[in-house]
Amino acid sequence: MDRREFLSWRKRVRAATPAYEPTTRQVFTGLDPYTGPWTKTEVVHLLKRTMFGAKIDDVNYFSSLPMAQVIDELLALGAEPAPPVKNYDNNGIPNSDPDFTIPQGSTWVNIVSRDGTVNSKRIGSWKSWWMGLMINQQRSVREKMVLFWHNHFATESTTYGHGTLGYLHNKMLRADSIGNFKKLVRDVTIDAAMLRYLNGYLNTDTAPDENYARELQELFTLGKENNPNYTEDDVYAAARVLTGWRINPVDESVYFEPLRHDKNGKTFSSFFNNTTIAGRADATAGDEELDDLLDLIFSKQIEVSEFIVKRLYLWFCYYTIDTNTMDTVIKPLAQLFRDSNWEIEPVLRTLLSSEHFFDPLNQGCFIKSPIDLTVSTLREFDVQFPVSSDYVNNYFMYEFVRSGASTMQQNIGDPPSVSGWPPYYQVPQFYEIWINSDTLPKRNRYTDMMILTGYTRNAQKIVIDPVAFVKKLSNPADPNILLNESLMILYRVPLSENSKGIIKKQILLTGQEQDYYWSNAWNAYLANPSNMTNYQTVYTRLRDLYKYLMNLAEYQLC
Repeated sequence: MDRREFLSWRKRVRAATPAYEPTTRQVFTGLDPYTGPWTKTEVVHLLKRTMFGAKIDDVNYFSSLPMAQVIDELLALGAEPAPPVKNYDNNGIPNSDPDFTIPQGSTWVNIVSRDGTVNSKRIGSWKSWWMGLMINQQRSVREKMVLFWHNHFATESTTYGHGTLGYLHNKMLRADSIGNFKKLVRDVTIDAAMLRYLNGYLNTDTAPDENYARELQELFTLGKENNPNYTEDDVYAAARVLTGWRINPVDESVYFEPLRHDKNGKTFSSFFNNTTIAGRADATAGDEELDDLLDLIFSKQIEVSEFIVKRLYLWFCYYTIDTNTMDTVIKPLAQLFRDSNWEIEPVLRTLLSSEHFFDPLNQGCFIKSPIDLTVSTLREFDVQFPVSSDYVNNYFMYEFVRSGASTMQQNIGDPPSVSGWPPYYQVPQFYEIWINSDTLPKRNRYTDMMILTGYTRNAQKIVIDPVAFVKKLSNPADPNILLNESLMILYRVPLSENSKGIIKKQILLTGQEQDYYWSNAWNAYLANPSNMTNYQTVYTRLRDLYKYLMNLAEYQLC
């Protein structure tokens, strides 16, 4: 995006253009390893793109390490998280339902329920759990990648309806998040949530359903920009290949039923070299023909590799791709993707270590998604939640954050369509869609609430503590250092010295000229922190400072 246009909020009208068309923005750096300065500025950029926000503790930790080691740690995913627990009561749940006997605090993911009330509560529990994982994320790229794949292989809980299916789908995305893409596509294809969402479980030899077969090619692997490309006949042929997959309603396991499978050969178009996938009739027919189909799709190596690399690039770098970037970043990464046998980790490692990733034109150029805004605000200010054993209140706090992001147009677990959220694909606006006359006031109200009153439930409160935040800075008594270090964490675009001077004078110095008007107040507080007058003096100024900074347009960028 054009940062000057964004910051001045100018209305503009642009003609629609195809995705990935060259633009006036030209970036000339490539995939050579980044060898420039390695300061907290670069660390913050890396963390804001690979995690949700850059916490002061994380910035301090990573800035003490060489860049290669930082990348290693970000790509080391660690242990899988414990599953969600039953945070809800039994109100409205029939005592005959197996969920009724699950104790609160125990997980529900291994017991199937077909009751609508139960599954509504379970989906809420799962979404809260997921939001909690983002807020409490480890120092790794996993949470950003889970959301990436959730958007790429979009499913909607309102359609598949069962909490267990949502959790298992999410667990699959976690396990494969930076693993083998071809394996991930296979796993998604016969995942129960996806089978329900795109009618794969209804796909039979007598009534082939083309929903998943179409999206498998158009949205998940090949894209729709190739010339030539797959045809309608290929969609139909792929649908026939995928007939016979079913979901057992008792335990929600996926199985293959040969009697519902199309046992005839399936011939594809010239785009796939007129290849015929041989029909099979035995119990392994579903697996064997699925493997044949994926081999056929992945034989279009350039198309698949460039399509996925572009999607990763849009997620981590920028949302338009100029001619030079296509030649020096996308194509080499796509070649690496192919050479690595479809492993995602080498592609991420190369991109995140490159001079292109750290190019100034690729910094501070994203508009935060609602998830990024709501979660990173809490993380960067290190907002304290109830103790981990208080799962009931924690889940309600997580739900408050999820609901806030949802009102800003990003409801995890329920993207608006199989294409995901429009800001990740809609030409030419992309991320600019996140900001409009409805969502911007909601963003400001959310940050205002978190710095002013917080959110309270059962006498437990989550709220930004500006004094605790400032204590982690290197020299809070100096208002210039305080402001500069705060902006380094919270902003990704610089403020002019004149702007900073005005902010400092009007807020930290309460209209006075000399820096000691802040320094004296801070030092008096440190000397006697139990003195409420001293505390209130610094608290009020810091609260007003961060409220003001979060209301500026620059705070929406990362």
